Amino acid sequence: MRRRDGPAVRDTLIWIALHIVFAAGGIYFWGSWLAVPFWLAYGVLYGSACDSRWHECGHGTAFRTRWMNDVVYHIASFQVLRNPVNWRWSHARHHTDTVIVGRDPEIIWMHPVKLGLKALAYVGIVDVWQSSRVLLRNAAGRLSPDERDYIPESEWPKAVFWARVHVAIYAAVALSVLVLLASGMGWRSYIPALLIGGPRIYGCWHMVMTGLLQHGGLAEDVLDHRLNSRTVYMNPVTRWLYWNMNYHIEHHMFPMVPYYSLPRLHELIKHDLPPPNTSILDGYRELFAAVLRQRREPGYALKKELPPTAKPYRPHLHADIPERTNA
Repeated sequence: MRRRDGPAVRDTLIWIALHIVFAAGGIYFWGSWLAVPFWLAYGVLYGSACDSRWHECGHGTAFRTRWMNDVVYHIASFQVLRNPVNWRWSHARHHTDTVIVGRDPEIIWMHPVKLGLKALAYVGIVDVWQSSRVLLRNAAGRLSPDERDYIPESEWPKAVFWARVHVAIYAAVALSVLVLLASGMGWRSYIPALLIGGPRIYGCWHMVMTGLLQHGGLAEDVLDHRLNSRTVYMNPVTRWLYWNMNYHIEHHMFPMVPYYSLPRLHELIKHDLPPPNTSILDGYRELFAAVLRQRREPGYALKKELPPTAKPYRPHLHADIPERTNA
């Protein structure tokens, strides 16, 4: 659980530098096909890597120094189009009541599963539309009943304030595009939107690819994180973008362990965990087999085998579990 500034400072400086390099390349080669790889890489850094930075800094574990966590958290929250106040508290609820239906506000695989919407998630149009509506509603001073439930009342004004800040920045970007169009800049007028906001749509695929694996097809309404979370071995580039959240059972069991210590934690406790999926492809094979069966058999959940050295699974919760909804 010991936190250090060094690893997160290093990774954040690399992240920022790569933003600059790929954005500069995209602008320099604008009008040529050579610009495309630069914008694609920039999109993943902006629209996907922001999610893991938002997540770890929201936990306060990435850096030892608190203000560093807060600064990166706010930047990443803006990039991923999330109100930084709402999501700090919704994620706390997610860890308190992981995949408890009716309590966890971050359940991705609600039933009945709509596979078409899951496929669309790889291009973030639907998610951006929904997130934008939340920001606009918050900026107008309105919080939903769920938000009022998991956000402390003392934090409500902050949620409204930060929503207004985010909306103002996006409005400034839209205005700059209109001004450039009016000045005759042509297609170059859209560069501000490609730098800010746009990558959240086309660059979110990596975030979605990794995020869907976290809990999909596994048990709901259980206390044991080995039943409701999935660990998947991934390549070094994906792990850097994802900040080691592929060790997701370990993260839910010990959420205060920094991302750079999760591989070591995994080695220490893997004798007590189900075998991890060997790759992203292996994880998706397992995930979709379980999800397709859930569509035929409501209530089914994949239960992974434990090694002989593992402690037994904890039983399901039976009392006071709200009925499943599509909310």
